[in-house]
Amino acid sequence: MTHDKAAGKTRRQIHEDRLRRRALRVAASSTAAVFLAIFLLVPMAPGWDRVKASFFNWEVFVKTFPKLLDAFKLDIAIFLWCAPAITVLGLLIALARDTRNPALFPLRILGAAYTDIFRGVPVVLTVYLIGFGVPGLGLPRPWNSPYIWGSLALILTYAAYVAEIFRSGIESVHKSQRAAAASLGLSDGDSMRFVILPQAIRRVIPAQMNMLIALQKDVALLSFIGPVEIFRQAGVFKSLMANFTPYVGAAVIFLAVTIPATRYADYLIAKQNRERS
Repeated sequence: MTHDKAAGKTRRQIHEDRLRRRALRVAASSTAAVFLAIFLLVPMAPGWDRVKASFFNWEVFVKTFPKLLDAFKLDIAIFLWCAPAITVLGLLIALARDTRNPALFPLRILGAAYTDIFRGVPVVLTVYLIGFGVPGLGLPRPWNSPYIWGSLALILTYAAYVAEIFRSGIESVHKSQRAAAASLGLSDGDSMRFVILPQAIRRVIPAQMNMLIALQKDVALLSFIGPVEIFRQAGVFKSLMANFTPYVGAAVIFLAVTIPATRYADYLIAKQNRERS
């Protein structure tokens, strides 16, 4: 194959580089055109001045943003104590659904019923049912706290989704791996612990990252049952100032957290695809 001696590349590589540069120029031009159109056309809309005053009031944004950041600390705290519990519960449910022991068959039924129920009921409805229902039993403090039962609602719901992701990872490990482990004298439990789970967990990390991103956003649903986290705080400011800009500020804070996490999840998925190819 002919080489370009100056660049040290084949003609095919030079052609692919040329196509890649052209694609980048086209993408950059089309993106710039779209953003320019938005920048020029949106302010020309008839009601733009009212929308700008209601949603993009800079003075309101500056005044409320620091307090929204303080309220967001509660979102982070709830996320931090929910995420480990979701991971552990989800893994246990996945293992229950994967058990091959006939004596443990009831666990498989319970695991399947659990995932069917909590994946079938909307998150917000689960938050309402548990967040209002359990404290309604008249439990003493602190066991009537919406923080506890709202967090439990998130844990129960997300554990069902996480369990299915773990189960898909477990089932993606070829059966020959189990057979090889058995031939080495490993029990079913040891095969799962030392052979299957390490591979399964590594394969589902990108998908689980996406679940963590979704959990971070859904923490805001607890505002419906009392905790004054960022969404509830934005609602308080909206009522006090008759302006929707605090909601925009809350959205900016969420985006500052979720966009980097989403890009990292995409990076993990791309890395995983490269390793498989």
